[in-house]
Amino acid sequence: MPVASLLLRDRAYQAICALIATGELNAGEPLSERTVAQRLTIGRTPVREAIRALERDGVLVSQLGRGTYIRTLGLEDIRSLYEVRQAIEGTAARLAARHGTNGTLTRLADELRTVQRHPSDYSATHIDDIGEKFHDEILSSARNPILLEVFVPLRLRFQIAFGLMRHHEHAPLRDTLSEHLRIFDAIERRDEAAALAAMTEHLENGCKARMQILKELGSSDSA
Repeated sequence: MPVASLLLRDRAYQAICALIATGELNAGEPLSERTVAQRLTIGRTPVREAIRALERDGVLVSQLGRGTYIRTLGLEDIRSLYEVRQAIEGTAARLAARHGTNGTLTRLADELRTVQRHPSDYSATHIDDIGEKFHDEILSSARNPILLEVFVPLRLRFQIAFGLMRHHEHAPLRDTLSEHLRIFDAIERRDEAAALAAMTEHLENGCKARMQILKELGSSDSA
């Protein structure tokens, strides 16, 4: 495939990912190749290739005779995703602690402390955005390129799960502030075991919260 075509496909892939992560694409409606191409002002061929790539990555699912849809996450999907996150990000936190903190992590920790002192001044989305940056920086701080290679293809599936918290306010979201700071404190102390334990506990709590949201959504749909 020519380089220009690959670049357009990648651009379409990232743009569709962003639309899914922000909830701008309706999970209950089939994905229209033409509509997406017009919205992104990209040709239909790279959009078609991006959609196929997203199907391969497990983000979209094609239903015979119905069209292509955003894959709906069930309870087992959430549990499985978080088991993978614990393996990858737990290792990342442990390795980050081995190397110690850096300027970016310290700045993010300062932001988290500010939000913790004045939680009513910040939206759930803003808190979640800082958390995402914090997790990304821990992965970078692990200084293990293979770990990043494993994580990146799964990132969008995680973002879809994160989106549950964005669109459905939930008290535990603010509890993550102290959990993130415990992870940072362990990294700052270079305590690998404590960093691993803090990240594992944080992800276990996140899994429980998102599974509870799914259960509540299921109950409201059946009511």
